[in-house]
Amino acid sequence: MERAQEPHAGWTFLTNHSRVLAAIAEDRTTRVRDIAVRCRLTERAVQKIIADLEEGGYLTHVREGRQNVYRIATGTVLRHPADAPATVAELLALLAHHESSRPSPDGDHDHT
Repeated sequence: MERAQEPHAGWTFLTNHSRVLAAIAEDRTTRVRDIAVRCRLTERAVQKIIADLEEGGYLTHVREGRQNVYRIATGTVLRHPADAPATVAELLALLAHHESSRPSPDGDHDHT
């Protein structure tokens, strides 16, 4: 099993909440363990973030068999007044564009 890497020292541009939301947007059935590895967080931190997102109305989940299936409320406006009227969908589109422009492990760039 992979372990979460050491946390980054100092400030970052993206919050852990946006990273977790982006991971869920990529795979609505992803496991907390997988989100933790991808976002370099502990599983407990991911569980807290998911609870925050659900409490804020940005995310819901249903249990299907042995897994959670998440639903993102894409039309919800971002929390900070300076970000209004941007929606979750707009944030996720920006993050998805960023992900698609990252180099692949073999060094190639996907310029779509």
